[in-house]
Amino acid sequence: MSNEQIVQDLVAQFGENTIYGIMENYGLLNVQVQPETVVPLMHYLYQHPTFKFQFLTDLAGIHFPNAEGQELGVIYHLHSLENNVRLIIKTYVPISNPVLPTLTGLYACANWMEREAFDFYGILFSGHPNLIRILNDDAMDYHPLRKEYPLEDATREDKIDALFGR
Repeated sequence: MSNEQIVQDLVAQFGENTIYGIMENYGLLNVQVQPETVVPLMHYLYQHPTFKFQFLTDLAGIHFPNAEGQELGVIYHLHSLENNVRLIIKTYVPISNPVLPTLTGLYACANWMEREAFDFYGILFSGHPNLIRILNDDAMDYHPLRKEYPLEDATREDKIDALFGR
């Protein structure tokens, strides 16, 4: 089973407008999909008689503040243990409506990972059974991994700018 076979099958099943951003990094196939396609695509890959992507290795949130309309995203890492093939699926949502469907019905491990993405990035997973903060304090009214805060304190006077390349 090759990456080309996977791409051909996915494009035949879902169409070129649905499966896009196809690239290969270090032999790892990457595809991008629309948010509404995530669940049907994952079910298809899970139940496929040849591919059998039945292990969700990781689910990670990301924030691109300058990508208007696609500021927040999720990267899904799938693994077909039987074929020893990995696949990365990416999807993006606007920060004004950061909602994606949950995968907890298909992958039980998505429970923790989706809660973590919610906790740190504010991505809401509709249908999640218990979408509450998992690592940060419940009283926090922000999501700490969003790139919305300056990297350093501009009011500090104890630093010499020349030593920091400024």
